[in-house]
Amino acid sequence: MKLSDFDFDLPEDLIATRPITPRSAAKLLVAEGDAIHDQHVGDLLTWFKPGDRLVLNDTKVIPARLFGQRFRDSAQGRVAAKVDVTLLEPRSDGCWAGLLKPLRKVKIGEEIVFSETLSAQLEAVEDGQGHLRFNLSGDDFDAALNEAGAMPLPPYIAAKRAADEQDKEDYQTVWAKNRGAVAAPTASLHFDTGLLQALADKGVTFTHVTLHVGAGTFLPVKVEDVTTHKMHAEWGSVSAAAAAEIKATKDAGGRVIPVGTTALRLIESAARDTGAIAPWEGETDIFIYPGFKFSVCDALMTNFHLPKSTLLMLVSALMGQERMKQVYAHAVAERYRFFSYGDASLLIP
Repeated sequence: MKLSDFDFDLPEDLIATRPITPRSAAKLLVAEGDAIHDQHVGDLLTWFKPGDRLVLNDTKVIPARLFGQRFRDSAQGRVAAKVDVTLLEPRSDGCWAGLLKPLRKVKIGEEIVFSETLSAQLEAVEDGQGHLRFNLSGDDFDAALNEAGAMPLPPYIAAKRAADEQDKEDYQTVWAKNRGAVAAPTASLHFDTGLLQALADKGVTFTHVTLHVGAGTFLPVKVEDVTTHKMHAEWGSVSAAAAAEIKATKDAGGRVIPVGTTALRLIESAARDTGAIAPWEGETDIFIYPGFKFSVCDALMTNFHLPKSTLLMLVSALMGQERMKQVYAHAVAERYRFFSYGDASLLIP
């Protein structure tokens, strides 16, 4: 299975840099059987049935991009130099792992100042990442980070524009709860409270799980034989209550439909050992590509993914490679908007 099997031509102007407003007005491509239907997210009421269960990732994106300065004394006086930081994850020793630019110019023990209240010291460097110990913790740290930080927009958006205050709302789901992600579960960005209520009124049920999406989700696949690719690990949790809800839906003959690849990867991780959903917590590096046997997922709502990406391999595993080539060719021809702030698809095998 070659990396080139998952390539396609995408016009640059189809990469969305802002979401559609309101959220549920985004376009929705429904692929069911051999048919493709051009819809809008608000039309999900037509496609979801009473007894269906949507699995929602309730991770909360932190404003992980920080712009700071380090200071050193020189013959010309006190000199400042810029340091850009993208936080990746908290470590067990109380530090944060992060990407620093320029990492090689920051000395161990040196302080980086981000705002009047927030600063950090570089304690160590490991595998190209800096370990930062902040001057604040707990709620004080959260408040200072919210004030000083910017949303960590994906590279393909950040290359076109800087994050701003609007992204703090746009790049967060309406049900976000558990802080820890540095990228959003983007299919979920299409839901607003009105759509959720309308679905609930129809008899669609919801289960919340948590997968803290990491920056590794944007790492390119660098091997030609995709089966040898090593996935990044992300922390997730499926509670006993969530597992029981999903099992009850399966037992009753309802469909379990994850909203987003993160929710799908998590519930399939939780069913990996026995083939049945069970409570689960830990780091998952599950890699889903054609040939994978799905245990829990009956359909998937997801955005449109990058060429040669692991997420394109995932949807190809669910729907078939040739089928996804047809779906993506249709999406390009009909000018669907791609990637994190783009339009959505509902994939029904």
